[in-house]
Amino acid sequence: MKIRNPRTGIADYDIAPLDADAVADEAKRLRAAQKDWAAKTPEERGTVLLQWADAIEAHLGAIIPALTADTGRGGISKIEAAGVPGQIRRWASMAPQLMADGQLVDQPTSVPTIITSTRLVPYELVGAISPWNFPMTLALIDAIPALMAGSAVLVKPSEVTPRFIKPLMDTVKRIPELNAVLSIIEGDGATGAAMVDQVDYVCFTGSVATGRKVGESAAQAFIPASLELGGKDPMIVLASADPEKAAATALRASIVNTGQACQSIERVYVAREIAAPFLASLTVQAEAVELNYPNINQGHIGPFIFEKQAEIAQHQIDDAVSKGAKLITGGTVENLGGGLYLRPTILTDVPPDADIMREENFGPVIPVVIYDQIEQAIAQANDSIFGLSAAVVGGCATEAERIGTRLKAGAVSINDGSLTSMVWEAEKSSFGYSGLGASRMGASGLMRFFRKQALIRQTGEAARIEAFAEENF
Repeated sequence: MKIRNPRTGIADYDIAPLDADAVADEAKRLRAAQKDWAAKTPEERGTVLLQWADAIEAHLGAIIPALTADTGRGGISKIEAAGVPGQIRRWASMAPQLMADGQLVDQPTSVPTIITSTRLVPYELVGAISPWNFPMTLALIDAIPALMAGSAVLVKPSEVTPRFIKPLMDTVKRIPELNAVLSIIEGDGATGAAMVDQVDYVCFTGSVATGRKVGESAAQAFIPASLELGGKDPMIVLASADPEKAAATALRASIVNTGQACQSIERVYVAREIAAPFLASLTVQAEAVELNYPNINQGHIGPFIFEKQAEIAQHQIDDAVSKGAKLITGGTVENLGGGLYLRPTILTDVPPDADIMREENFGPVIPVVIYDQIEQAIAQANDSIFGLSAAVVGGCATEAERIGTRLKAGAVSINDGSLTSMVWEAEKSSFGYSGLGASRMGASGLMRFFRKQALIRQTGEAARIEAFAEENF
């Protein structure tokens, strides 16, 4: 299978997607080693994973170039790869105590002679299907805590960005105990579909359309699924906000990684009182943003990673303009050296039925809507099938938070935007079509990989059938 380079447009890499039989064989191999892995103490598993963190750091020189070639971006690839060892060390440090707290021993019940204990039983094999926008982070965000829980893990990253797999698996293979229970495989959609049939728990990050298929397959297989899907994140800018600072926040939260992030701000609702200075500042700041072309080490945003996403973004911009939206700046996907780039694009007077207001954009596009009443802004922000995250920017945190609690979103950034990309501690639920299943953030990120087994102990005499004789009632 030929893989396109996002900076050149040339298919310069090959993968060999695993078929259903190969996926089944790999699943069998992982299951065979899982019992010994689960028999280790959490601290012992943590020690193995800490060796992996060290190995990744020692091989960043091979991983970062591969990840950069996958995504066409420079600095964020370095941040992404270098951040994974920190994720590993965090879970290795925190998981033992979280597991100890979850295993309750000798708890009293409503029956004086009966006590209970709770045993945590990890799912044997966890499968993860991950997307192309943050290939390494999202390939491992579920895998690391699942491994700490005692599960074996099979990961199928996106076929759009597969170059990082080989150098990352080189680090895994250096640690035999880890190699026995973790496999990151090359594959396409058919590979991912085959994987769902082989695992006991599936984690999926990606589009609603594909997530629905994964969820349906999981239901057919009677296994749990964690689905982290799309977003159409709104930001409400209150009249009390500083317009220049609010514009800077909206811009950064909308266009980092070329807007290719599920937590990107994709709709901005600004109070009329400050709309003019907000738009003026937003436009000046947007037009100062530089593409990282031709030098990948200069500029702010890179090319679209997936060429079809560039087509979607252009269609949505054209659709909005055809329906009466005003294009302030940007607006045209450019082919530069074979890569597809879009400068930050600002739209105003966007009708609510435009595709750009309803569908996920995944590009550096900022539709701005001016509101007169805050109730109007809240209603428009909530008018979406999605509910992943949102943001409110105001003059003070108290005022912004008061509005934030009324938004239908799993996480709300207060006086900032896209904060879910910066912290992991806050558990959150996805609203609407943005996902299903337990939170991958906070303690739930680990504890979802356990089934709970209750051990119910009778300390007195077990009841005899005579106790249920009809004459006794």
